[in-house]
Amino acid sequence: MEYRLLGTSGCAVSNLTLGTMTFARESSEDVALTQLDAFMAAGGNLIDTADVYSSGASEEVIGRWLADRPADITDQVVLATKGRFPMGTGPNDLGLTRRHLQRALDDSLRRLGVDCVDLYQVHSWDPLTPIAETLRTLDGFVRQGKIRYIGLSNFTGWQVQKAVATAAVLGLEPPVTLQPQYNLLVRELEWEIVPSCLDAGLGLLPWSPLGGGWLTGKYTREARPAGATRLGENPDTGVEAYDRRAGADRTWSVVEAVQSIADARGVSMAQVALSWLADRPAVTSVILGARTLEQLNDNLGAADLHLESSETAALDKASDPIAADYPYGVPGSDQRSRKLAGGR
Repeated sequence: MEYRLLGTSGCAVSNLTLGTMTFARESSEDVALTQLDAFMAAGGNLIDTADVYSSGASEEVIGRWLADRPADITDQVVLATKGRFPMGTGPNDLGLTRRHLQRALDDSLRRLGVDCVDLYQVHSWDPLTPIAETLRTLDGFVRQGKIRYIGLSNFTGWQVQKAVATAAVLGLEPPVTLQPQYNLLVRELEWEIVPSCLDAGLGLLPWSPLGGGWLTGKYTREARPAGATRLGENPDTGVEAYDRRAGADRTWSVVEAVQSIADARGVSMAQVALSWLADRPAVTSVILGARTLEQLNDNLGAADLHLESSETAALDKASDPIAADYPYGVPGSDQRSRKLAGGR
């Protein structure tokens, strides 16, 4: 396992993160506990959860694991969770307000059985709550010793910039990470979100790195998925729904490119896709979302896998989202760069 700094912080985290959205839902508690043990044994240390994962049960499983393992293991854990979405039915039981976040964090700490989490992430932008209120609340959590670092999740480029700028102007603890969806099939965030994070020094913690299973080779043009996979159980579910992806030629170009490199390397397609993502600009750690121990062990094989420049170029070409129109294809936008580079 390789280690990188968590954004602009001095906290070292593994380049692969154990995501726990499947815990107590798609993965039984026994499977979840085995995954946690295997991840730590492989040298991983960043564990990511959220209060809404399995309605809090994911945090409870992690809490029982932390309580049952020796300190020499649990002391190495860098623990991350999130708050924002509804955990009740009232009008104030959601959002990034001071009222909701204070309750959400206290509930997460109770379920996890800890006094402090390393990274507390706001799960999505709240258009109704002033960002200053949210950031002041998070800054207070740091000062109280309830959290160590602040993270964002599912923010757009302008939202990242506003959060960072507001924290700087008010002298508040700044965010150090952003958790977005990012994979070979979802690269549109490279237009504005990645540049925003690079400018602000935020580390990316990508979720859905395998595109809901698309980048593992389990789906084909010839047949709609069936069986014990996420899309097999419901082909219409989520942003990676079969019909949405299968109708695009780009999807199959990406899948074929990943398959070609995997075959030549003698590794799995998942490992190729994870390796490509782990070495993208601004990426700190890639979040794995395995349902089984076998899937996790295969994913962990990407921890020290690095692609050749020619392999990366082939994947880049096949997965290019092609933003040729305004404002991303502004005429003459690269002319000055070429002149300063000596006309190259």
